[in-house]
Amino acid sequence: MPATFSKLGVNFPVFLAPMVGLSHVAMRGLVRRYMPEGAVTLWPTEMLNSRRLPLQKVGETPETLKSDGETHLMPQILGNDEDNISRSLRKLEPWGAVGVDINMGCPVQKALKHNYGVALMGDADYAAKVVAMTVKHSKGPVSVKLRAGDQGDFNYLSKFSQGLVDAGAAWLCLHPRTAGQKRRGNADWSQIAELKKSISVPIIGNGDVQVAEDALQMFEQTGCDGVMIGRALTARPWMLWQLGAKWGWPNPPGFSGDPPKTGEEEAQAYGEALKFLLNEHQKYFAESLGLRKFLFFVKVSSPWLNFGHPLFAKVSGCKTYVQAAEILNEFFKSSQLRMTDKTNLRY
Repeated sequence: MPATFSKLGVNFPVFLAPMVGLSHVAMRGLVRRYMPEGAVTLWPTEMLNSRRLPLQKVGETPETLKSDGETHLMPQILGNDEDNISRSLRKLEPWGAVGVDINMGCPVQKALKHNYGVALMGDADYAAKVVAMTVKHSKGPVSVKLRAGDQGDFNYLSKFSQGLVDAGAAWLCLHPRTAGQKRRGNADWSQIAELKKSISVPIIGNGDVQVAEDALQMFEQTGCDGVMIGRALTARPWMLWQLGAKWGWPNPPGFSGDPPKTGEEEAQAYGEALKFLLNEHQKYFAESLGLRKFLFFVKVSSPWLNFGHPLFAKVSGCKTYVQAAEILNEFFKSSQLRMTDKTNLRY
């Protein structure tokens, strides 16, 4: 691992992506369950709005809940105003943030109208100023997650990224799709490779990693320092276990033998993961909110299951946690279930 990460105690180069509605305390608990013993990585939050954070009780909102003893938190913020960013960091650091990630990749309209998210990629000077003002007020490292940009021009991306590094960014994470693509089309991994060659700080690659082999190929093809995985970890949180096994790490605590391999083994592992996640939701979220979040998780993850649509339909009708648990127990008794390696959806 690069010294930048080693200084934080990070020794495992795979990261959960910050995802709205998904990268909350319950999902972090699920993914952490499959971390090899002794492995340490950074953990995101959902995207946090620096306009709202100063007015909120950090640690009590659904987006900032954390488990007892949860460490290596690297929250992601949206923002472009120095006062809001400063006030947000003053709340996040006592809460447990070891650093902060700036979102320059969100393409949704709410972010664009406030000139943050991917909108910042249209103004390189302003984007660098946002990094500089964040570094000024942060006690820990500041990273940036960005996209290819609407320019579709690597020369622009390289110069843009260098401006962020000059402003103090400790590392960059690139999802090489343009804002207009959102999750459509293919991620252009060659841009990750080119950015790694042209920029001195560590580069994390993101995009189109659906199975463990994809992550290995991204490392090999791009030379990146880390791989960030998004929605595919909702379907295969044990990818961290699979990758750890390939690299010689010990099994996650509480697990023995080999990680799931076949589609049938993965389907049963997916069922167990959903049951674990539902229990996590019960710990942290009131029933109405927890069920909505659980339903969204199933919606996102179930396309990798051959009978994912019927599962989503059944869960959609749940009114209580108990009912949801009963549906999961009954549904995953089937011997016909299997996970597919890839979906037509892009993550």
